[in-house]
Amino acid sequence: MCGIFFSLSSSKPTESTQETCSLLQKRGPDSYKTHTAQKDINAQDGVSPSLSYYLTFTSTVLSLRGDHVYTQPLVDPTTQSVLCWNGEAWKITGERVQGNDTERVFDLFLQAVDSDQKGSVGKMAEAIASLSGPFAFVFYDAVNSRLFYSRDCLGRRSLLEGFDEDGNLKICSICDSASVDCFKEMATEGVCTIDLARYQDPSLSPRELCQIETLPWSSAASTPADHIVCSSCLSSVAATDKGPKRKSIPPMNTSLPTEQPPALTTDSAFVEQLESKLRQSLELRIQNIPEPPGYIAGETAKTAVLFSGGLDCTLLARLSHDILPLDEPIDLLNVAFENPRVAAAAKANQQKSPSSPPFSIYENCPDRITGRAAHIELQATCPGRTWRFIAIDIPYTETLAHRDQVKRLMRPHNTEMDMSIACALYFASRGQGTAQTNPSAQLPTPDTPSPTYTTTSRVLLSGLGADELFAGYGRHSVAFNRGGFKELIAEIDLDVSRLGSRNLGRDDRVLSHWGRETRFPFLDEEFVAWVLRAPVWEKCGFGLPEIEATAGIDCEKLALRLVALRLGLVRVSREKKRAIQFGARTAKMETGRSRGTDALS
Repeated sequence: MCGIFFSLSSSKPTESTQETCSLLQKRGPDSYKTHTAQKDINAQDGVSPSLSYYLTFTSTVLSLRGDHVYTQPLVDPTTQSVLCWNGEAWKITGERVQGNDTERVFDLFLQAVDSDQKGSVGKMAEAIASLSGPFAFVFYDAVNSRLFYSRDCLGRRSLLEGFDEDGNLKICSICDSASVDCFKEMATEGVCTIDLARYQDPSLSPRELCQIETLPWSSAASTPADHIVCSSCLSSVAATDKGPKRKSIPPMNTSLPTEQPPALTTDSAFVEQLESKLRQSLELRIQNIPEPPGYIAGETAKTAVLFSGGLDCTLLARLSHDILPLDEPIDLLNVAFENPRVAAAAKANQQKSPSSPPFSIYENCPDRITGRAAHIELQATCPGRTWRFIAIDIPYTETLAHRDQVKRLMRPHNTEMDMSIACALYFASRGQGTAQTNPSAQLPTPDTPSPTYTTTSRVLLSGLGADELFAGYGRHSVAFNRGGFKELIAEIDLDVSRLGSRNLGRDDRVLSHWGRETRFPFLDEEFVAWVLRAPVWEKCGFGLPEIEATAGIDCEKLALRLVALRLGLVRVSREKKRAIQFGARTAKMETGRSRGTDALS
């Protein structure tokens, strides 16, 4: 995980604020560097003074690829082109990238722009299209005086853009308190590019002169010449001057069944392929992780799971067991909050029934209950592995102490629901709590507390994306009951299309604050494309005949539930979907009638 800051100004170099520097260094603690470039443009009339623009690049780095830290920004000594890269290029042109990916991407971009300006745009489009993985970047093509910046087409990495009060263009991974009105979340529709050679009038600011062109991501069919398509497409389409026309995220399969679809079982071809495809996605993300600081072989972890004990995260943990060496521990990060409303109700009940057992505000959180149960099932299903359950208990006073920080990180998102979700992710990714490896051991008490443990892992696994792809939300059931498969397809399509704007940028800013990188196996481009191409009735159980083999298993995400069943997770396969803010009890902490969509003050 890395942090990016970029500015384009006409009066003098505009560097990031101290607050921005601090936040970026939290994301990328391994290196920090700023590079400034000056672009001089001679007046066309030969009389007026020449014009100068200043480009400031700042990068911080969390090193997770290769055998050493690759300090950014990368600057080409020959052309003075510059790259700030925040991402993971798992594959380039379908070939798996071994070692560090940043230098590979930089070389790819440099080769693309080593040509005339018109041709370089098309070659850059082709180069970006060849990348598979989550990314955000800023690249300055000094040869042709052109700027490129983008998030990947799913939006898995944060990138904000905007103009400050002086008219300077700023692009950044995070939003500090001084820039709250200037930044907006960059859209995921394509790659933005600016031709700096157009700047001819010294009296105008970058804001007045910036003509930002978007090269959109596009579908494989009938692709215009000014569109970009990513790497995971089914097939190439004839190249134009803007690059090959292939699409990583194809349109969703909207076909409707002409007869009763067959029941899904653990032996169904789609379920078997699903397990294989998910395993392949996970392998890319957890194999060959370098040893983190403080790592002790056989004792501490390289990999941790954001762990509620629900279906998606436990399935990732279970598959990770098959991929990682047996002597490598896996940390399970489970967060529970002191909610004043719940605590007050529990205290009142205790006073009414003094003889009842003491109520633990944390151990009675829904996600703590399911997390403990899933830990037991993992231990039974995968003996020999050290599963370290980290109970992260957050008192209300600590929630309040960090509230402004969480609010700052999630900006420009600013609703009650954003806060309740972001708060849970923020403390979970900190990874600090009490650790337990034996699920049957006695839990710590106030009289016998366990020492605090902080995970060493810099890689966190998240199950985000599973609900959107496999119809895991309650509204999917509502849609099917309202209009059958047609309405269900429309609802899933909407969910997938808004992942980048609704979830991923916010989550990236919050989760990365502790110098850890979150990886989303369910959002691998190839995996997403494969799932979207499948008929909807192969992914969930709506409209399918009931059979004894799946009795008691919910229709939502049925295919994933059957994969869990194949892997021995009998209890987990029957877990109900629960939103993180209710499972960890970050929702509705204060009394009143606030709604999730209400804006924060």
